[in-house]
Amino acid sequence: MASWRRDTRVTAVQRLGCAALAGALSLSLTAPLELLTVLAQVGTWHCRRGLRGAGQSLCRAEGVRALWKGNLTACLRLFPYSTLQLAASRRLVILFTDELGHISHWRAIMAGSLAGMVATVVTYPTDVIKTRLIVQNRLEPSYEGIVHAFYKIYHQEGLLALYRGVSPAILGAVPFSAGSFFVYINLDKIWQEPMVHFTPLQNFINGCVAAAVAQTLSFPFETVKRKMQAQSPWLPHYGAVDVYFTGMADCFRQTVKNKGVLGLWSGLTPSLLKIVPYFGVMFSTFEFCKRVCLYRNGYIESPLNYKLTPGVDQSLQPQELRELKRLRRESFEPRKSALEN
Repeated sequence: MASWRRDTRVTAVQRLGCAALAGALSLSLTAPLELLTVLAQVGTWHCRRGLRGAGQSLCRAEGVRALWKGNLTACLRLFPYSTLQLAASRRLVILFTDELGHISHWRAIMAGSLAGMVATVVTYPTDVIKTRLIVQNRLEPSYEGIVHAFYKIYHQEGLLALYRGVSPAILGAVPFSAGSFFVYINLDKIWQEPMVHFTPLQNFINGCVAAAVAQTLSFPFETVKRKMQAQSPWLPHYGAVDVYFTGMADCFRQTVKNKGVLGLWSGLTPSLLKIVPYFGVMFSTFEFCKRVCLYRNGYIESPLNYKLTPGVDQSLQPQELRELKRLRRESFEPRKSALEN
């Protein structure tokens, strides 16, 4: 069992801002690996010579900037996605928490997965646009930007085209949750100590391992989703997809028939390589931003360390601490005036 706790010294807006900044930075630094993952899943011509060859072919054909295609869309998607996920997660955690304030690891993972599904469905059109921007030729683009892509897809292919591939995205949450749960229920056996004694480094390793296992199990659904997002009769070569299909089930069938079973895991290598730098940058950036917020709120002496400010009650929320400082200041000023008189 685990308790649902969050640092009340940081406001919800500050926490969301920290998460958005950390997510945008980690996405931007690992964007080339994400791009190679998508290209391999779709099966574009760049990937015929492997991971390294795909990067070299893309740079020669479209320039180095092509490695960051679709990254702006991914970063802009972060804020609404994080907001929706946080709101849904808090509601679900409260729903799954018992009367003692505890929640099991399975229920916590389920709450996170369901919250992620809600955020995924609502913001799904931006994911489709990101895939379309990645697979197109940057020098001969079919879409001139995010807004133009949204407008063109909607008017040429209809509203449902913006949700093409949402079914495998939702179904993929099942093996993803199962993989995460499998890792977390065995952590105490792996480390041979209770989870409450884990260090920050152990928790970071645990997160990376859980992400790797979960991504590997759910990757076939992710591959089918990307193929469905990219395929379009309005794009050159039908979006450069390596197989042709009429729906989700047919996409699974055609991929296995033409590429073999392992074709469902095309692009897994760059996806796994992305995990450590992605989470490393995200966690370190989030922690630094959090320290800046704690410093601005008056709880610590410097954003460079966690040394607590003397005389400050760490259990107070930011609004309560500001109110207390205001009352102290107001009570101190009359005393100062009386002494001067």
